[in-house]
Amino acid sequence: MRRWHEEKKPRARIEIIPMIDVMMFLLVFFVLISINVIPAFNIKTRLPSSSSAEKTLEQHNTVVSLGQNSELQLDGTHLGLDELTPRLAAIRLRDPQVSVIIHGDRAVQLQRIIDVMDRVKSAGFPALSIAVKKSGNP
Repeated sequence: MRRWHEEKKPRARIEIIPMIDVMMFLLVFFVLISINVIPAFNIKTRLPSSSSAEKTLEQHNTVVSLGQNSELQLDGTHLGLDELTPRLAAIRLRDPQVSVIIHGDRAVQLQRIIDVMDRVKSAGFPALSIAVKKSGNP
């Protein structure tokens, strides 16, 4: 039986709507990061295209990135061309199975690519790959 002088006590409840808002924000953020809409700290490159491009095997790779404005990165770390050979040699000593992928912008001069290829070869890597985008035209 209810007494007239007693007030009805509010019950505690969990609000779902703010939690859904936060979860949607996190989902959108991670999707944008995964499709590279939000740029990372790497060099922005527009890969050249090739109709005979093949997918690389999932193995230990180290990536040398070449940007338009004489930018050079090794696995996301900025460095100069003179620093490339010792760093690659150190990577080769740690993991002899590692392979090198050159990830260069399509506007990079051919001579810069050849210079980087020479440094990779002098660091002891017998082969390297050049990253390209698959085009539909043969």
